[in-house]
Amino acid sequence: MSSAPRTAPAAARWDGHPKGSPGYRRLIAALACAGVATFAQLYSPQALLPRLSADLSVDPARAALTVSLATIGLAVAVLPWSFVADRIGRVAAMRAGILAATVMGLAGPLAPTFEALLTLRFLEGAALGSVPAIAVAYLSEEVSRGHAAMAAGTYIAGTTVGGLAGRLVAGPLADVLGWRLAVLAVSVLGAGAAVAFIGLAPKSRGFSPAPRAPGGLRGAAGAVARRLGAQLRSGRLVMLYTQAFLLMGSFVAVYNYLGFRLEAGPFWLPASLASLAFLAYLSGTFSSGYAARLSLRFGRRTVVVASTVAMAAGAVVMLADWLPVVLVGLLVFTAGFFAAHGIASGWTGAIAASGRAQAASLYNLGYYGGSSVLGWAGGLVFHVWGWAALALSVAAVALTTAAASWTVHRSER
Repeated sequence: MSSAPRTAPAAARWDGHPKGSPGYRRLIAALACAGVATFAQLYSPQALLPRLSADLSVDPARAALTVSLATIGLAVAVLPWSFVADRIGRVAAMRAGILAATVMGLAGPLAPTFEALLTLRFLEGAALGSVPAIAVAYLSEEVSRGHAAMAAGTYIAGTTVGGLAGRLVAGPLADVLGWRLAVLAVSVLGAGAAVAFIGLAPKSRGFSPAPRAPGGLRGAAGAVARRLGAQLRSGRLVMLYTQAFLLMGSFVAVYNYLGFRLEAGPFWLPASLASLAFLAYLSGTFSSGYAARLSLRFGRRTVVVASTVAMAAGAVVMLADWLPVVLVGLLVFTAGFFAAHGIASGWTGAIAASGRAQAASLYNLGYYGGSSVLGWAGGLVFHVWGWAALALSVAAVALTTAAASWTVHRSER
């Protein structure tokens, strides 16, 4: 009598690394290093904008293009990177992007002209797009679902450390060595962080390569359109993308031009001291993780809206002409921004039923698109009407975004 044919055992379902496990710790540490490699290089010129403006004889808005063109490059690259990651894997795509960006970053300070510098900054930003395009999807697949929001908040906290490190290294060094060697030093820091990421990142276990679409190039384009269309039909996701554009744009505008204000009257701070204002980023390191814990108790909507209102309040406080009050306002503004961003970036992956990498990339497209467009446009407001007009505009944008978020996400407690 023949027996029933044996079947292969079903593959074990991967539930993700639980919080506190060695795999969880390695993944968070690896993404923290990726955050340093990415954001230290991306924003290091921000601490040097007054010096760049003077040395290269360009106005503040043109000097800010060294930041804006890098973020434009990142914004246009996040979607292509998400599709690359769907084919070759999350870790492989991030590794390739970080290494390419490090090469561009090391070449940037050697650029012979302002235009060449802008070109290299654009290419560097496009390469750096691999990390924000993929990191949240990587987390969603590799961390247990119950701890995904906390892991995302921890990752965002790590990115603040990276952004802070680049600015704090570049600012003081520029006074001693000039802006070119200061930017080069940040690129060397980024190279070291890139090596650490490659060594630490655990192998993907929750990733499955996307199948090739039938029909060749036309079929692939149709699949891309359908996947993106699914994300754009969700009003809640579109609200998160819009929020990313407006809040990040406002945030970068404040940090782009705060140095110009602090180095002028009534403060008259030297560049090395003005760059210390970026220590306010540490409030974001704390608030992004703390907001994730609060969201478990009060719900994401409440925490996002409260954080956005805090941004508006901080912007208004920065109207003061007394330095301690300005710095308090900056702390509140920064903490509010990173709390809102930390919740919203993780929320994107939770709302998207499929195509999480594309959902995350659309969020980052809005995020860095806002950094590029509003970060540059804020310079026009500042140049023509002054700091008060810029701060009040930022507060108005934040309050409008808070009201829209409360309305659109009404189903979330």
